[in-house]
Amino acid sequence: MVMLNCTVFRSAVFSLIGVLAFVSSSYAAVTARVDRPSVDLNESFVLQIIVDNNIELKPDFTVLDDKFVRRQHTELSNTTIVGGQLRRDRTWSVLLMAKSTGRQEIPAITVGNEKSEPISIIVNEATHTPPGEADVFITSEVDQTEVFVQSQVLYRFKVYRAVATRQEGRRDPVFSGAEVLVERAGDERSYEAILNGRPYSVIERVLAIYPQASGEVSISPALFEARVLRNGRITGRKVFESEAHVIEVLPIPAPPAEFPDAAWLPARDVQLSEEWSREPREIAAGEPVTRKITVTALGQIETQIPAIEVPLIEGMNVYEDKPDLSRINEAEGIRGIRRDQYAMIGVRGGAVDIPEVRVPWWNIEAGEWRVARLPSRTIQVDAPVVAAVAPVVVEPEAAPVEIPQDLPMSDGFWKRASQLIAAIWLLTVLAWWWSSRERTPERREPEPPPVYKQQAKFVKAARKAAGSGDKAAVRAALIEWARLQWPQDAPRNIGDLAARVAPPLRDELQRLSANSYGVRGADWDGAALAKSLRSIDVMVEDRETIIDDPLPPLMPSRS
Repeated sequence: MVMLNCTVFRSAVFSLIGVLAFVSSSYAAVTARVDRPSVDLNESFVLQIIVDNNIELKPDFTVLDDKFVRRQHTELSNTTIVGGQLRRDRTWSVLLMAKSTGRQEIPAITVGNEKSEPISIIVNEATHTPPGEADVFITSEVDQTEVFVQSQVLYRFKVYRAVATRQEGRRDPVFSGAEVLVERAGDERSYEAILNGRPYSVIERVLAIYPQASGEVSISPALFEARVLRNGRITGRKVFESEAHVIEVLPIPAPPAEFPDAAWLPARDVQLSEEWSREPREIAAGEPVTRKITVTALGQIETQIPAIEVPLIEGMNVYEDKPDLSRINEAEGIRGIRRDQYAMIGVRGGAVDIPEVRVPWWNIEAGEWRVARLPSRTIQVDAPVVAAVAPVVVEPEAAPVEIPQDLPMSDGFWKRASQLIAAIWLLTVLAWWWSSRERTPERREPEPPPVYKQQAKFVKAARKAAGSGDKAAVRAALIEWARLQWPQDAPRNIGDLAARVAPPLRDELQRLSANSYGVRGADWDGAALAKSLRSIDVMVEDRETIIDDPLPPLMPSRS
């Protein structure tokens, strides 16, 4: 009966574990993101759906078909080893082209029982047409030609290619005249565009330029060099260049009368917010509370955002911490972020007034001073509690008690007490001997380490070998890693392994394979291979049927 109950209990436990595993996979967190928040009507962009669990459920992309044209999509299973811990997630990437201009909303994408948040994307009119029937050309533009000192200018240049190119090289423009600070406004992007019915692959780079003095800034053309492949023949090296630009930089205007000492902060938008470590309506004197004040400025770098002066608060001590500076990239440029943190301690009871926080800034679109504000507030501080001290009562001195000297002590009492102490000592010695005697340990076969720890060991060995240029050791370590990843169908060489992983690791493995087995050999970079091994993206075969694509392929085959 007992054995039957144990069997039923174990079955119930395993069933519960299975249900919980299914529920956890069904409710995996779903995140959606796009590679570019602003595109032209004839340009493609990539939508990524990321699930923080390696589940078999697939996203429902049919909700996109009303506003977007779906093209090919890929699926990646990502495995990352960080500090010996194995992390898995799955990413679907789908190539989209908008059907109309304006602000378009990408609806929520459903995976299992979870949905992503909707995303807005700005679709602009098509701005570039190819010069004639050019196979390769380059364009550039600036979003403003007249700005104030330290204001952001977005410089964008694109390389269009309708044919294959080799030995490519790109050179950023040269800036002359007034001194400028140049920052990358996001990563380099690759996508497709349809111009006059012809498909082009596009490479786009965006720079944020901040003139540091008034005057004039001259921007030379950006250059693209490559050999062009036409009809099976490759041309000599050709140089393509964009337009040149000139920017007029105006001096800093006078501060507003209300803030004569205002710091200069030109931006498109400034937001001011605060966070408290706990609700500050009522705190106790002597107990610290943390306040974080965040300033974000669109069109400005984080180091340009002025520090917020520590307010003087009567009845409260304020201690400033080191600021946290960061940035994010948006469609309209860089948004700098500054977070100032303060520890605040009430020193007396009663109402404490927290003054208003004000940050004046220059709106570059409206051409006027504005002020971002945090409203004032009142905090009630409870007075410190003083512990009550009980009064000391002095009793009258008592008369001493006399002990009779003639009370006899029994000899039998002392004898029994001595025997008891001896017995306790003997038991202590026996217990010590029993616990300290040698015992023959049971022999147990050591359990093999988990698969992810074995894989982490081989990845670490491969990175070390790549750093030292040991190709043989790299190959051996990665093949061992692959045998654990695909125990039923392990790749036999580095070339086979390269076909099962995503870039940048795939590209580095192909270079290593070509260097090792190619007829003439190819260059390979051990440091680049070691860097690509920090995260391994495993390709997953995609068997989903894609809807008919009304757009022609980027590189149509020649008949």
